[in-house]
Amino acid sequence: MKALRAYIRWTDAFNHRVGRFIMYGIFAMMAVLLWSTISKFSDQPSLWTLEVAQFAMIAYFFLGGPYAIQMGAHVRMDLFYENWSVKRKAATDALMVLCLITYLGVLLWGGLSSTAYSLGHFGSNPVGFFVDLATGEKSLGTLERSRTIWRPYLWPIKSIMCLGIILMLLQALSELFKDILRLRGEEVAQ
Repeated sequence: MKALRAYIRWTDAFNHRVGRFIMYGIFAMMAVLLWSTISKFSDQPSLWTLEVAQFAMIAYFFLGGPYAIQMGAHVRMDLFYENWSVKRKAATDALMVLCLITYLGVLLWGGLSSTAYSLGHFGSNPVGFFVDLATGEKSLGTLERSRTIWRPYLWPIKSIMCLGIILMLLQALSELFKDILRLRGEEVAQ
């Protein structure tokens, strides 16, 4: 149980720091959208602002997700849940976290495939591509670009998306371990 508690402590601390940092990203997104509005009135609209705002929102959502999971800021039907015992809540939460982990696993596979595609890999094994890329056996192909007029590369935002999914998986495991400790009747620090 010491290993579970150490994992919980490390993961919660790391995701808390990332979440507290990324929450200020909303101001960057607001600044971009303000600039977009101002530039439209000057008859010189910026072509990059909408796409940068979309990328900022993606990063905000995916990197802030683990913090939201940790803080319990997700939607929950409290009509019945609030009156349940700690063990019943833990059992229900553990089941839901297992569903979340399954969903995030599928999402990560899709994210890795999409990121590999954006780096020029057109095969069916994205993990093998990244391993080969890291060992130098493969090189980057034609990098995917957006189809807009600005045409930014897409691999940076897809990489951030994968990082966010990995952090959410780590946080979901932390929540599962907390539920396991609660089911065993042990105290878990919030």
